This record gives sequence, C-alpha cells and structure tokens, in this order.
Amino acid sequence: MEPGEGRAQQIRQVLLFFVFLGGSLVCSETWRYSVEEETEIGTFIANVVKDMGLDIEDLAARGARVIFDDYKPYLRLDQQTGNLVLNEQLDRESLCHLTEPCMLHFQVLFENPLQFFRAELSVKDINDHTPTFLDKHVLLKISEGATPGTSFQMDSAQDLDVGKNSVQNYTISPNSHFHLKLQDSDEGGKYPELVLDQSLDREKQPELSLTLTALDGGSPPRSGTTLIRVVVLDINDNAPKFEKPVYEVQVPENSPVDSLIIQVSATDLDAGSYGEISYSFSHVSRDVRKTFEIHPISGEVHLKALLDFEIIPSYIINIQAIDSGSLSGKSTILVRVVDVNDNPPEIAMTSLTSPIPENSSPEVVVAVFSVRDQDTGDNGRMVCSIQDNLPFLLKPTFKNFYTLTTERPMDREMRTEYNITIAVTDLGTPRLKTELNITVLVSDVNDNTPTFTQTSYTLFVPENNSPALHIGSVSATDRDSGTNAQVTYSLLPPQDPHLPLASLVSINADNGQLFALRSLDYEALRAFEFRVGATDRGAPALSSEALVRVVVVDDNDNSPFVLYPLQNGSAPCTELVPRAAEAGYLVTKVVAVDGDSGQNAWLSFQLLKATEPGLFAVWAHNGEVRTARPLSERDAAKHRLLVLVKDNGERPLSASVTLHVLLVDGFSQPYLPLPEAAPDQAQADSLTVYLVIALASVSSLFLFSVLLFVAVRLCRRDRAASGGRCSVPEGRFPGHLVDLSGTETLSQSYQYEVCLTGGSEASEFKFLKPVIFNLPPQENSKFLSSLGV
Repeated sequence: MEPGEGRAQQIRQVLLFFVFLGGSLVCSETWRYSVEEETEIGTFIANVVKDMGLDIEDLAARGARVIFDDYKPYLRLDQQTGNLVLNEQLDRESLCHLTEPCMLHFQVLFENPLQFFRAELSVKDINDHTPTFLDKHVLLKISEGATPGTSFQMDSAQDLDVGKNSVQNYTISPNSHFHLKLQDSDEGGKYPELVLDQSLDREKQPELSLTLTALDGGSPPRSGTTLIRVVVLDINDNAPKFEKPVYEVQVPENSPVDSLIIQVSATDLDAGSYGEISYSFSHVSRDVRKTFEIHPISGEVHLKALLDFEIIPSYIINIQAIDSGSLSGKSTILVRVVDVNDNPPEIAMTSLTSPIPENSSPEVVVAVFSVRDQDTGDNGRMVCSIQDNLPFLLKPTFKNFYTLTTERPMDREMRTEYNITIAVTDLGTPRLKTELNITVLVSDVNDNTPTFTQTSYTLFVPENNSPALHIGSVSATDRDSGTNAQVTYSLLPPQDPHLPLASLVSINADNGQLFALRSLDYEALRAFEFRVGATDRGAPALSSEALVRVVVVDDNDNSPFVLYPLQNGSAPCTELVPRAAEAGYLVTKVVAVDGDSGQNAWLSFQLLKATEPGLFAVWAHNGEVRTARPLSERDAAKHRLLVLVKDNGERPLSASVTLHVLLVDGFSQPYLPLPEAAPDQAQADSLTVYLVIALASVSSLFLFSVLLFVAVRLCRRDRAASGGRCSVPEGRFPGHLVDLSGTETLSQSYQYEVCLTGGSEASEFKFLKPVIFNLPPQENSKFLSSLGV
C-alpha cells in the first residue's frame, strides 16, 4: 500500500531531525507493496521519493539502493525518478511454496548518511497451475458387505496455487452407488471421500468406474481428474487398526538417505487374506512422497532424500493400513526435523571504499556489509569480528548490517595497505565460521619533506678539468609516493654575493648530478661552498637543503720559479768568496718558489755542473751553496755553477740557475760595506737586498696567496778581475702579480729594499723601505696592512 501525503510529511520531518543529529537511522515505519506473480519486467511498483518523503536529489547523492533479505534484485530503483520497478518476473510458487501470504522483505539503504527504510513486497498468486492427482488411476476394493454410509478416503489433488486459486471442490461422475463428501485435512485443505449410498452386489456388478474431478477457485477455474476403478470384494468385516493414532518422531536434518525414521504397526482381526495388511501413504503432499517411503509389509519408514530444516522444519505424514478386503485404518506420523549447525554464516558486502587518504579523520565509513545464518537458535546466532591492532572499528547498525569505520588517522609511510579479515562465527556446536578478506589501501598526502642522504657534501676534483665534468652528486629521498615523492634539485642563491656560482657549477634537476661549467684553477680558487635545494612536487611543495663544499685538487702545473739569483739582469751577479774560506763557507743561497701546493711545491736543489767539480756543494733541502773543502791559491779565480731546482710532483717540473763565483784575496767581511768609501760609492757598495713580493689572485673566496721573491745582491766596488756590475731589474716579474680589487685583473708589482743584518753566515733580513709603483692610495694601505708593515 502507499502511505498518504500527511503520513509522508510526518516521516520527512522525523528523518530530517535524525539526519541533523548525524546518526545512522532506521525508520520504524514499514512500507508495504504488492504485485501479482508473472507480472512483466519493468512494471511500476511504487515511488520511494513520494512514499518516504525525500527529495529526488537524495537518491544519487546519498547512494540509495534496494537490498532484499536474500540479496536477490527483485526490484530496481530508478535514481532519476525514484520509481521502484519490477526487475524480474516473480514466481510465487518458487519463492514461497505453499506459504501464504508470500512476503519478500527488503530495505532501501542510503549510505551517506547511513539510513535504512524497511519495506516488504507481497507477491499475489494467480491461477497458473492446474489441480493434479498424483495417481491417474486409483484401484478401490470394496467388500460387498459394506453398509450404506461407509466412506472411502480418496487422495486429494495437488495445486501449487494458494488461496482461492487452490483446490476448492471435488465432483464425482454420476452413479447410483456413491456420492462425494469433502473433509477438512490436518493441513488446512480438503480431501474427498466416497460415501456408499447403497450396498454393492458383486454378483450383479463386480466393478465400477468413476471419474473424480478436482476444481480450483480461479477465474476461469482449472480442473484435474483421476479414474477410480471400484472392485467389489467378498465380505470383510474388520478394518486394520494402528497402535497409535499419532506417531511423533524427531529426525536430525543431517540424517543420511535410507535412514530408518520409524516403524508403524497395525493389526486386523480378520483371518486369512482379510487379515493381511499393507501400509501406504494417504493423501500426502508431493514433498512427503519425494522425501519418505514406507515399506508396504514391514511398515518401516525410510528417508528417500536429505532433510533441510531451513526449508521444511516438519512433516505431517498420513498413513493407512489396508487389508485385502480394502478396509483401512488410519494414523499420522509427525516428523519434526531437528536443526543441526550445517549452515555457515554468510557475508554480503554492500559497499567498500578504497583507497582512503592517510590523514582521514576518525569514523570514516570504509565498508558496509550484512551477515546471516539460515540455522536457528544458537546455530543461527552470530558473532562478527576483525583482527586486533588495526586502526578500524566494527559497529553493528541495523538488523544484521555492520559498518567498518576508521578509528584514527593512518600513516602511509608506515603502512600502505591493510588486509582485513572479517570473521563471522555462529554459536552452534560445532561452531561454523566464515571469513571475508578485504584490502584497504592508504593513499598518500604530501606530509614528508625530502631528506638528503648527507647534511653536507665534500667533493674533490682536479684543477684544469674539462668543462661540463661530472664532479659528484647529491641525493635526497622522500617517504611519500607518486608526485609527492618526486624530487627536483636546484642551486640556491649563494650567501656570498661575489661568488659567481652560476658560472662555476650546474645541477641536473632530475638526479642531483653536479657539473663543473668551466676549468678550475687551484692557484686562483682552492675551494668554494654553495647550497643545494631538494623540492618535492606535492601541493603544497616541501623542500630541504644541503651544503656542498668543492675542494679543488692541485695539479703540478707550475714550474719552480727562481727568486735569487736573478737570471734576467743586464749583467750577471758575481758572488765574492775569500780564498781563506774554510770548508762549509756559505757562498750564497738559491731562493725559489712554486705556485703549486703540497708535494707539488716541495723543492729540492742539485748541483748539475761546476767549473771545478768538488769545490762547491749545494744543500738539497734549502738551496745553500757552500764550499766543499778549504780554498787554496791553486784554485781558479772564476767559477761557474749550474744548479737545478726541481719540485716533488708526480711529473716533476724544474728550473735551472747559473751562479758566478769570484775568489778574492784578503776579503774577510764580504757582506759589510767599506767605511772609507765615498758616499755614492758606499751606496753602490752597500749590501742591497730587494724583496719583490708578488701576490697571485686565487679567488674572492680565499685569502691571497703571497709568493716571496727575495733577490739578494751583493755589490761591492768593481774590481778589475770581475768587471761586472749587478743591478736589480725594474718592472714586473712574470707570474707574480696580485689582484687587490677583486676583479681578477693582474695589475701591479712591488719591490722592497732590505738589508742583511748578520755576519757572513747570517741569513736574516731587515725591511728598509717599500718601493711601490703605480698603486692607488687605498690599495697601497690595504697591501701594507696585509703584510703587517
């Protein structure tokens, strides 16, 4: 039936009230609808929007669906109109057998928010079955001694229809001996009896043929017939009698086929053939005939088919004992089927949501499902559970429906999926359990920052590298997934604004590989630092940074440079040595530097060639030139020495220097000026030491490297033997320039005049005054302060 508009308005108000409360609701009202069996598919049944007081938009938005108790789709809900239409042709007899009324229970389920509306569909019977007698021919033996008024029970006809469409009446073909009488059966139906109107005379008419017709109440009515053959027997005045009018027996439903159910017994006081009894069923249903059989002689009743308590819980079996004179006694067997726990629980999944975001709030509905057990009592009571230690809760909702909800937010980085086992156990003996495994995936949100494998990196490369050389890599990982875990790399702005980072290195944004953009020079730039950023592609993006330090490894690309004695003067310098000098006398010292570092700048000295071998020696570690033995008058006055200066690189580089030595008589203080000399001559004869300092620019990130060039020139009055003069060449020395402006432009050279302060063996110097050429005032003060002058 369809509720009225007033009732629907009240229900709408109640529903809205509970929806605002946010709970899962079950409407207490039950909507009832009806349809005739065999109705065509697509037939309109009702409109749930109108009946339940809802809006048409609620159907799709709230995930409305129709669920029958046996999970079959008898009806279909049109979400565009709200119409309930027939989804398949219904056969009342298949659905409900002889049960009347035939009711199909279902629910209209709304998922969001969760809400149930109960309803039932009544399937109306139509007259689509004809009454049928199980036996088309019936043999009836009647003694001629039977008195008028004796009745003979006939088997009833079977009609699968119910109500008025079932068997309503019986008729017998016209005859002079019998009329038909209807009796009420224990099952609520009617069965016919033949009533003898007048005595039979076997000698006059030993047999009669009658037609028994069964009529149903349909419009038009349907009918079925059976042919009764009446054989008149000799007189038999005692009918068989059962021991009990009713036999009751309980049979477990799992009893095997051919099991003995019961044995009945009847007695007949007649003798001879009239006392011989046979047993048979009497007007029993089709279900009884296909399930049980009775032995005609022993009276044992056996199973022909398996029992099923969930389908038929009990049977009423009418039995009769017939003697050879066709007299019969009646009894009834009441078979009660005992339920055993032979049906495991059933699980039907209605909806499942997967994946769910890892930051989902608690009590998010993940799954909706229902359970049922067709057994009864404890065998049909169920307990539903899931595993412990899962972030999910199992909640009963309506009837046998459950919801699976989240208990707390999840962390995809700790666990990406959950395998949930829904276990349903009944309380029978033994207990039966059904499990359903579902997988709930956890989807990622961008909640993890990329993490570098190291907080700082130190990379080494050789100088003079080729451009675009791969110098190393940085690496960062992100515990998220998908685009949230895709990391891109970039160079961050340098903290030192003067560092030309963009021209030094580049980074591959996809894999973090670092490349040198140009050839590096250790002598110009020994090390530099920069920061690298790693950013994921989430929304919003997360990032981190790491420090990278690049150390330039020195290559032996600079030869030793001789500071003293100078080799490019206008005249060679001559060292004066007194002939009275003993062995080990310090003649001079070769001073050299190397622009490299480490072992590439470790210098050693070697005397390659001398005018008089064995007279002079060079100390390998400091370049001091000393006499190897005492001098004598026999030694030549002039000597020429060739000294080799070599570094300690893997591929050693070297330079050579030529020394001129003059042996003189009566010279004991060669390093001190003569006091009686004229002023200009004294100045020329003074020990003059020029210190030329050249600074090589390496980088704006490092301190200036100072290379000390010491030129020691011993000048005395010209003697006829030497004829040579020494001078300090002016101008710049190649390779010893410094950029003080930070522009990496080499521009100036500097000279210092110093004086040797010790005796002939001394090696200490004193700064006298700087001689600076073309240096701006601000750079002059900067340079002097760097030297501590």
